[in-house]
Amino acid sequence: MPVDIVLENGTRATINARQHQWHADEPADAGGADSAPTPGEMMLGALGSCMAITCRLYAERKGWDLQRVEVTLDYERFKGGDYPAHEGSDAFVHEVREALVFHGDLDDKQRRRLRDIAGKCPIHRLLEYPAYFVELALAEE
Repeated sequence: MPVDIVLENGTRATINARQHQWHADEPADAGGADSAPTPGEMMLGALGSCMAITCRLYAERKGWDLQRVEVTLDYERFKGGDYPAHEGSDAFVHEVREALVFHGDLDDKQRRRLRDIAGKCPIHRLLEYPAYFVELALAEE
């Protein structure tokens, strides 16, 4: 399903997906109007919500008492050569820090499994594995 983004004036973008519309902007100190979350914040929101939803659906299938999921995410960009765990030749790597809290009558084994399942959500996999960007032919104005 395509998502369409339009930027006309300033840094506020309008995003449309199916019948939904939302906005992205930059903070004032970055030249924006701070009228909406940044694209990076929205990316983290998409990742965190995908992780939580994936855990909910898995727990429901298993009949587990998962009452609430809390996900906190942050990320930082590093030069590839400066990141100790990176052995490749990439110019940059990103470290995503994540904290998950599962509420409900769950044992430690179930909580560990939910943590693993969170890392298998579609957005996590999109970010974790190589992605190739292919240019679409758009009609010119």
